[in-house]
Amino acid sequence: MRTPRVLPSLDEVDIGDHVCHLLGRSDDVIDRSRAFVADGALHGDKVVIVGPAPRTESEFAPLVLDPARLQGSLLAAVRREAATADREGFRSLRVLHHVVPGPGADPSEEWLRSELDLEEFAADTGAMVVCAYSGADWDLPALQQITCVHPHHVGSRPVSPAFRVYRTEQEGWTVTGTVDSDGAVAFGSILCTLLAHTPTVRLRCQTVEFFDAAGMRALADAARHLPDRKIVLEGTNETVRLAWKLSGFAVPDVPVVMAP
Repeated sequence: MRTPRVLPSLDEVDIGDHVCHLLGRSDDVIDRSRAFVADGALHGDKVVIVGPAPRTESEFAPLVLDPARLQGSLLAAVRREAATADREGFRSLRVLHHVVPGPGADPSEEWLRSELDLEEFAADTGAMVVCAYSGADWDLPALQQITCVHPHHVGSRPVSPAFRVYRTEQEGWTVTGTVDSDGAVAFGSILCTLLAHTPTVRLRCQTVEFFDAAGMRALADAARHLPDRKIVLEGTNETVRLAWKLSGFAVPDVPVVMAP
């Protein structure tokens, strides 16, 4: 069973982990991730670095997939690499994803879809995925969303909304913590992204402590975002179910099912 945890260093990354690695403004992604890449040879894993192609000669140049040059999606590319690694007899695939904002106004929807795809990929295949973000490239709201969809983090836990959404089974996602006003926008964005690709989103909520009014509104709005969609929350506690009912959201035009 995958569970969220904080890792003291990238040396602790294990099979199936999807890790958020927040870098300081002066940190170099390769220098900070060198041990993770080098451990591939130690453990018999194939290593792929996803990021801008090196501008100069580098020992890692043959391992780099440049997103700007990919034919198809990033998910398709890493799945091909995982299949190749399996045929070639590697234990697993290690992906170091140096995430750089793309051009354009608001990349949030595209970015969320990519991160949720990678979370699903790591959980389903056992690949190890480290997503490295530089504080110099991303603003605080984006960094808060970043932490929500990674069950694993390096170093001390960063300031972020107090919930996580991560993959735990073939047809469902787990939500942990409290969805409050600080995280409501991120939670709604995550749900809308999931609903865009499946008519029913199942959320395991055994470890959800509470939804405040903003969290419930985000849940209701996301469920009504697209036609013929539904959100099923499994394992909700009595307090959450009662609050949902008293808030007036337990009505037919809000396609949300809250189950104990």
